[in-house]
Amino acid sequence: MQIDQSLPLLGGLSPAQFMRRHWQKKPLLIRQAFPGIVPPVTRAQAFELAAQEGVESRLIVHAAAPAKARKPAWKLRQGPIARTALPPLRQPGWTLLVQGLDLHVPAAHALLQQFRFVPQARLDDLMISYATEGGGVGPHLDSYDVFLLQVQGRRRWRIGPVADRTLVDGVPLKILANFQPQQEWLLEPGDMLYLPPMWGHDGVAEGGECMTCSIGFRAPSRGELARDLLQRLADIAADAMDDDTPGAAGPLYRDPSQPATAEPGRVPVALGTFAVEAVQRLLADDEAVACAVGEVLSEPKASVWFEPGAALAGAGAVQLDARTRMMYDDRHVFINGESFRAGGRDAKLMRRLADEGALDAADVGRLSADALGLLSEWARAGWVRGQA
Repeated sequence: MQIDQSLPLLGGLSPAQFMRRHWQKKPLLIRQAFPGIVPPVTRAQAFELAAQEGVESRLIVHAAAPAKARKPAWKLRQGPIARTALPPLRQPGWTLLVQGLDLHVPAAHALLQQFRFVPQARLDDLMISYATEGGGVGPHLDSYDVFLLQVQGRRRWRIGPVADRTLVDGVPLKILANFQPQQEWLLEPGDMLYLPPMWGHDGVAEGGECMTCSIGFRAPSRGELARDLLQRLADIAADAMDDDTPGAAGPLYRDPSQPATAEPGRVPVALGTFAVEAVQRLLADDEAVACAVGEVLSEPKASVWFEPGAALAGAGAVQLDARTRMMYDDRHVFINGESFRAGGRDAKLMRRLADEGALDAADVGRLSADALGLLSEWARAGWVRGQA
């Protein structure tokens, strides 16, 4: 992708301009970002996916408040959701959400690739929202960036910064109790709205049923990353302990100067210091930390699984499976939570596979025998697919 080239997708801005002016800073409304957009799935296909095991889906029903109630009623149901469990199409005020559509529908995967001017480590998934007249999920905040692309029907969006984050009590959704929108737009097919994290927004289907695609991004917390990183480093330490080579796991704790104690329950200061130094040594290992970071960021979601494939036949073209997360740094290639050292021409070609999602037959033919063997292992695991 040419990051300095203006794109209709971004309202005439180049990716570089968009990231500089809007990313994590301010909203952007883009009229006809995708002229002539065709929904990646039909209504019937969305309903069928929501009924499947292994597909994350939610049904949200918003009913008008009963005569004696002070607040509208909200109901949430987690998938899988059979077609017979969905409300009638003529019933207003309900929404079906299907998460990770890009993992199951090639057209959705292709749509998601249009946003690869953002690092792969941040790109999450594409969710589709089907709503009947008046359907929505209420005014809320997202902790991540999102592009809201209208693909069928119309949806009215109200947005604004949120000073009061108080939530409505007694409902199964995180709905803002005192949302005060500052801007409002009606989006039609092809229109798109970008919102930075923590901007309040409320979208409601208007004029009949509608479908909206949400392109979301991963935003891990510091604590979450620290936990996952330390777990990976702990796994590295555990592998060292499994090594029978003397000293592979590092020196044992020794305390030849330990005196007799009248307080056997007290943790020895020296032992605590020894433990802290053990962690610091792990964090000081730049190679181990780099591998752990890449493995954590490339790890697919727990709900993702791969269908085993066949070894590559010859040096034909290859393409990453839609579920695969592949990244790299200056010395490594990371794929689906695993890391590999890479250098020279092999590294250049593997980085191209990560950036572009595919290698043509000529590029595959330039890989070394070791790299081809690795690629074939990935094919057997279902991570890459050979192309005719």
